[in-house]
Amino acid sequence: QVQLVESGGGLVQPGDSLRLSCVASGLTFRRCAMGWFRLAPGKEREFVAGITWPGSELVVDSVKGRFTISRDNWKNTVYLQMNDLKPDDTADYFCAADPDNVGLASSTSKSYDYWGQGTQVTVSS
Repeated sequence: QVQLVESGGGLVQPGDSLRLSCVASGLTFRRCAMGWFRLAPGKEREFVAGITWPGSELVVDSVKGRFTISRDNWKNTVYLQMNDLKPDDTADYFCAADPDNVGLASSTSKSYDYWGQGTQVTVSS
């Protein structure tokens, strides 16, 4: 059974940083492209960043320079380092797995077969 478990969300002030983690089990992690998406109130789900192994990355323009995606294949974990957070970053953040993709990470949610339950990030003063 595939499981993706996110952690690291919370309530922070503008300008603060958070690091989200997603631990995967039940799949061959090193063969998966991993992605982070977010869902804000009243908005559609948005791709944030994706990464394949050995590390091809894709980051949406709106967070480029502030967010960094990385992965540790030994720990079956993908991370999203978020710096200089803004109120517009407030959302539920989900990680997702695209099995057997060692090419380019996709920004399309339909490419991802497995999803975590999400972790909430609130940026407010």
